[in-house]
Amino acid sequence: MKSILILGAGMSSSSLIKYLLSHAKKYDWNVQVVDQDIELVKRKINNHERGEALAFNATNSEERKIRIAKADLVISMLPARYHVEVAQDCIDLKVNLITPSYISKEMQALDEAARNAGIVIMNEIGVDPGIDHMSAMKIIHAIQKKGGELLSFKSFCGGLIAPKYDTNPWHYKFTWNPRNVVLAGQGGLACFIEKNEYKYLPYNRLFQKIDRIKIQKFGAFEGYANRDALRYRKTYGIDEIPTIYRGTLRRPNFCQGWDVFIELGMTDDQTRIENSHLLSPRTFLNAFLPYKANVSVEEKFKLFLRAERHYLFEQFEWLGLFESNVCFEKTNASPAELLEELLVKKLNLEPGDKDMLVMYHKFKYRLNGVKYQIESSMVNLGEDQIYTSMSNTVGLPVGIAAKMILSGNLHEKGVTLPINKEVYEPILNELKSYGIEFTESEKVINII
Repeated sequence: MKSILILGAGMSSSSLIKYLLSHAKKYDWNVQVVDQDIELVKRKINNHERGEALAFNATNSEERKIRIAKADLVISMLPARYHVEVAQDCIDLKVNLITPSYISKEMQALDEAARNAGIVIMNEIGVDPGIDHMSAMKIIHAIQKKGGELLSFKSFCGGLIAPKYDTNPWHYKFTWNPRNVVLAGQGGLACFIEKNEYKYLPYNRLFQKIDRIKIQKFGAFEGYANRDALRYRKTYGIDEIPTIYRGTLRRPNFCQGWDVFIELGMTDDQTRIENSHLLSPRTFLNAFLPYKANVSVEEKFKLFLRAERHYLFEQFEWLGLFESNVCFEKTNASPAELLEELLVKKLNLEPGDKDMLVMYHKFKYRLNGVKYQIESSMVNLGEDQIYTSMSNTVGLPVGIAAKMILSGNLHEKGVTLPINKEVYEPILNELKSYGIEFTESEKVINII
């Protein structure tokens, strides 16, 4: 019997745990799940004969190493900041590791040590990053194989609410960590290259550059730039590509509305507002508007919006920004924390709601004097609020990779990610059986 140790039983672990337990008898696995909330673990294991609930501090190396030493594979679903520490433990104990998170510089620095230990540390194998890499590389390799010259690659992904449950003017509900949504884009400049020109977008202009996208049967979406797209040229082996761009998807008018929050200053997470618990949403909003005697907050806000953005007023009114009969709960909070508190009350999933994960790629390439365009899209709906689309698209690729490692079908060593055909092809093929499948279309766009 082989032992799998999962560190963390949070939202994204649900589908992973279900997948591994469903295959545990066939492949003779014991699945150990660790979380400080033992009741949460027990619910997710659901008395499965091959599951074992453990409760200890998985961020403590001494406690962690005792269990890692007995495992054949470790899967870290902890916050990303802990992955490097877990990786070092796995190297010391020569145990394979999977994480769904981006490869940090600190993680990459462990590559040689991992190779010397004879283990694989597979990263970026969730949805974004993860399925985005695998689905993109499948098409890039196909274009390269037939001798095509890649001219442009744009990739977008977004966690949204399924159309049936889209019931508010923001066309959005939280399907992931609300704080991450509120602080999205504040980690530095968004970087990309467009027709061989390097472009850098600061946070205060991030939601103003919008790509408009239509996906058959699911309608219109808008995308804003996400992080550093430039590093993917080397990762994907397309160093000379003239255009590369990565973005996050939202429904129309979300980005325009969010840009108002940025312009107001409400997404600031550094400043502390003294006695913030005494503020109502109305006084909170008014604090960011210019002083004008005998003018209502509503009228001041409309002046701030300017006439060309008055169509957004309904979105802010619906959020309850003009309410004066309730106060915030947090004291000495940042504007971003108060904004999060306000949004959570209105944008949380309601009972019965289902989420939706949308991914979209657009490629342009030249072959024999003809320019072609390929559009590839994947739309996946969640099962319920435990096995959400976000949980499925993160957890299932991790689970399939775990099966490949334990079965001896994944031979890579060192710190890596799923960009080789031997890794992505079987994972993408199995994901189809779970309804995670891409639809592709190709057309000629120019004959030179």
